[in-house]
Amino acid sequence: MGGFLGNLILVVHVLIGLAVIVFVLLQHGKGADMGASFGSGASGSLFGASGSANFLSRTTAILATMFFLTSLTLAYLAAHRIDTPKSVLDTLGAQSVPVAAPVAASAPSAGDLPK
Repeated sequence: MGGFLGNLILVVHVLIGLAVIVFVLLQHGKGADMGASFGSGASGSLFGASGSANFLSRTTAILATMFFLTSLTLAYLAAHRIDTPKSVLDTLGAQSVPVAAPVAASAPSAGDLPK
């Protein structure tokens, strides 16, 4: 890909993807607000009932944007890599590998046909 930079971006991309999964799973659904009003415990949390929703949704949006940007960066690096060979034959081109000559199939002559 891009050597060290490409590997670093790939690791960051995977970590951001895992963080997006965690933050999406931590968010409450639309019906969870009704449960919070009956003492589900979300109203007494660190951010309050609506504060945690805002924090989680903003963090998820930021992580999703970062995931999108790392995806575009990885796609760009993969499309514009120059230093890597395109195929196995390119890597073998530097080495001298003997190749067997193909055997030509000959048509039977008139003397070879059964009578």
